[in-house]
Amino acid sequence: MARARMVVVAAISLAYPVLVYVAMGRFEPRWLALLLFALALLRALSTRQPLWWAAAAGAGLLAGLATVLNQALPLKLYPALVNVVMLTVFATSLRFGPPLVERLARLQEPDLPPFAVTYTRRVTQVWCGFFVLNGGLALLTALYASDRVWMLYNGLLAYVMMGLLFGGEWLVRRRVKAAHAHG
Repeated sequence: MARARMVVVAAISLAYPVLVYVAMGRFEPRWLALLLFALALLRALSTRQPLWWAAAAGAGLLAGLATVLNQALPLKLYPALVNVVMLTVFATSLRFGPPLVERLARLQEPDLPPFAVTYTRRVTQVWCGFFVLNGGLALLTALYASDRVWMLYNGLLAYVMMGLLFGGEWLVRRRVKAAHAHG
């Protein structure tokens, strides 16, 4: 049941900008706020981590504003909020360690060599930069772009950029490993 809930939350999260864009012309923002609040609450319940409860509270605030004001802007701010949460997770791990990417790497290779520890720290920093950039663009599109541009950026381009970062990092990691394997 918990796994099914996580899959549903992930699918709705990924589709959120498209769902909001499609529904904006059909439903008032106050009704779409229910989607935002349900999504945030499901995510918080599925992880049970304090940070996601804080994110759910933030999403609840956005949903409340969308309901009271009956405006779409609070709904469009959700992708920026998610980037703030992700930045907080990654940046906090840099401060209080070990860095998040190192933790993930140790799941596959518990005894990381020193060069890999340094590398994973740098990758965590790169992800922090990504979340600053992506969150900033999510905020700018919510505030100043048309609904269509907001949906295209937050529902497509942000994921393409994330995929490029994942792919690029994978290629760099292979080269770094190869360089250290050969001396």
